[in-house]
Amino acid sequence: MTKTWSRDWNGRTAFRAAGLGGELVCVGLLGILVGCADREQMLKQSEGYYQEGVASLSSDRQRAFVSFQKSVQLNPDNKQARYALGHVYAMQGKLSKAEEEFRAAIKIDEDFSEAHTYLGQILANQKRWDEAIKSYRQALTNPLYSTPDLARFHLGLALAEKGDFQASVEALEDVMVVSPPSVPPAMTQLELGRVYVKLGYMARAREALTKAASLDQGGEYAAAATELLTQLKY
Repeated sequence: MTKTWSRDWNGRTAFRAAGLGGELVCVGLLGILVGCADREQMLKQSEGYYQEGVASLSSDRQRAFVSFQKSVQLNPDNKQARYALGHVYAMQGKLSKAEEEFRAAIKIDEDFSEAHTYLGQILANQKRWDEAIKSYRQALTNPLYSTPDLARFHLGLALAEKGDFQASVEALEDVMVVSPPSVPPAMTQLELGRVYVKLGYMARAREALTKAASLDQGGEYAAAATELLTQLKY
């Protein structure tokens, strides 16, 4: 009798266990599906807040800032929202906060050249030249970077600050071959002229400064170039 009960109990337990397991699988699958749906909704909301921030950035920076924050809260891996938030922090003069956001964006995507370049500018603003140079060069390792002349231009400036004028000239000359340019050609020619002067290449300096003045007639780059040209006459 005991033996029969034992068999019956064990059999029912095994059956119930199998049945319970099936229920758990179904419940687990349902939980995953619900979780995926929730995750998808959060991603959409994050993107919505990001787009909202972009739309209001030029007219209402504070509103854009709040939108970017909400976007990042919903999806910490939204690299574009991180980048945008870093941009607002930079505009506010909060360089440490900006650096934090750009580094977070780069951690999400190591090939995010725009973030590398902007980070370099933040570092350069603090005279952290070696770190800035490294960041600009990292930006240029991505062959799909759509505005490499921007990184090259700032790389040239940073190298000049370090006193490496020959490398600076090479970087600035490379800026000129990118078409269409994202850096105003007059600005590049002005900086080239300044570095040529440092190297003692006076003929090249005059040529570059003359081009800067011609490309930006009546502008600030033309004024600076004209002033330097005047100084070179003496």
